[in-house]
Amino acid sequence: MPSSSLIPSDSSVLLTTAGMQQFKPYYTGKADALKDFGSVNVTSAQKCFRTSDIESVGDDTHLTFFEMLGNFSFTVSSEASSEGGAGYFKKEAIKLAYEFVVDILGVSPERIYVTVFGGDHEVPEDKESFNIWHKDMGISAHRIKKCGRGDNFWGPTGAEGPCGPTTEIYVASTAALANDSKGVEIWNIVFNEYYSKIDKTLDKLSQPGVDTGMGLERLATVLQGVPNVFETDLFHPLVSKIREVSDNIDERIVRILADHLRAVIFLVADGLLPSNKEAGYILRRLLRRILVYEIKYDIHADLFPLAIEVVGNNFGGDYPEVNNKKLIAGVLSEEKSKFEKALANGLKEIEKYKEITAKDAFYIYETFGLPFELLGELVPVKVKNLKKEDFEQEFKKHQEISRAGLEKKFGGHGLVMDTGELKVSSEEEMEKVIRLHTATHLLQRALRDALGPSAHQMGSDITAERARFDFSFNRKLTEEEIKKIEDAVNEVIGKDLPVYFKEMPKEEAIMTGALFFFKEKYPDVVKVYFVGPAGGAGGEPYSAEFCGGPHVANTFKIGKIKISKQESVGSGVRRIRISLV
Repeated sequence: MPSSSLIPSDSSVLLTTAGMQQFKPYYTGKADALKDFGSVNVTSAQKCFRTSDIESVGDDTHLTFFEMLGNFSFTVSSEASSEGGAGYFKKEAIKLAYEFVVDILGVSPERIYVTVFGGDHEVPEDKESFNIWHKDMGISAHRIKKCGRGDNFWGPTGAEGPCGPTTEIYVASTAALANDSKGVEIWNIVFNEYYSKIDKTLDKLSQPGVDTGMGLERLATVLQGVPNVFETDLFHPLVSKIREVSDNIDERIVRILADHLRAVIFLVADGLLPSNKEAGYILRRLLRRILVYEIKYDIHADLFPLAIEVVGNNFGGDYPEVNNKKLIAGVLSEEKSKFEKALANGLKEIEKYKEITAKDAFYIYETFGLPFELLGELVPVKVKNLKKEDFEQEFKKHQEISRAGLEKKFGGHGLVMDTGELKVSSEEEMEKVIRLHTATHLLQRALRDALGPSAHQMGSDITAERARFDFSFNRKLTEEEIKKIEDAVNEVIGKDLPVYFKEMPKEEAIMTGALFFFKEKYPDVVKVYFVGPAGGAGGEPYSAEFCGGPHVANTFKIGKIKISKQESVGSGVRRIRISLV
């Protein structure tokens, strides 16, 4: 299976953190792998991003963005098994892993150490895995270590989902062998035997599955015989270029720059834009950390275009999205310009303080866009007594105040009654807004039909006078394209198609192919609004989107729309306005 986007369909997480993320429904029986893939056993090389490792970047192995090699065996019914769809579990998974590492990669068995789950009050010791490694694979008992939940129990990704005990494979270097050390962890084999609920209690899965993850960068470190991930051929070209344009920078800073530069390029290539919330904030934080280091260490070269070229050359053959150099450069350049203005104004403000409190730090962040983490880089003396949890408490207070003003919210479109983006003073105005709201669903489908699937919603704002719709696209639309989109929407309106919704579990809704606003956090049960069927093959609906409503009962009630204006709201994002005519 190809890698899924770093921007996940699973709204319980901000970014794709593991290879199994796109396969979660197949472990719980909500989706049928045999039907969808023709097999219950698949492999992938998945782009991943973990925010939990940001502070560890700079050592020998930790990264934010990385590639995860994985093989998976999903839950399968007895009927499917009889049809040739049999999966595999612990014995087969361990045997496959051992054969790959020893027979295919050529790693000496004497260099292999493994860990298994040692058990706790809730989950028993994984004696089966221990015995497979020791008795079947021939790994001596002293090279099999039993570990606790923190090391050898994985999952879930997000708030809930499949999880279970793990066995990990380490490969020791010659030096590590001399000290009887485990070496570098290259492979984590997860046995999904449980489902972790929201309250963190575990239910036994009726059918277990296998989920493995092998970090490509760590594997390359072992196979290429280099001391750390940054000396592998995956990183060395970028690291060398950074060293070339900077003088006497600490090796840890070079590594951080290399990691962050590669990470932001892949995030932007997948359609993420810098912002002050959620995944966009992670991107902004990395970008601004790079820029602070450029200033702090007096790096005169502009690292962004340099890195875009190197990363494109190194990864563009496997990930064509990073070849979109002009779009990526535009986003990074614009963020740099914004940061330079914010930094200049923020530094003037910071001069006023002898010591910065949590309240001061939040004011500086909210007003000048300088994240908490950057204060430690810019003015460490002024924040020496400031704790991150105190800053986060101030942030939480602000969020609660903001939420208090929102009485009724509809879906992920920014459609809010009586406050916020939507202000109506009469039933007549509300009726116009509802018509425009339904029109935005038709508009998104028409945009994707005309411009391709990369055109996806980035936000919207609806009043009684007009609807504003932001979407990802890297150039100005032609007059012909605007007319084509407008005509397509009006043609669907004229067909008098029914508009209706179905409530269903979120995972099931995702599998229908319904579009949703990736920034929004959806509940476990969602509404999917359908427009149609459109009378095409199989009676497929014209539009299907996650949404809370409200909508017109049929498209004819919308009337007719006019695209009145288009504009840019940042690199890679366009805005169009529609009104009723």
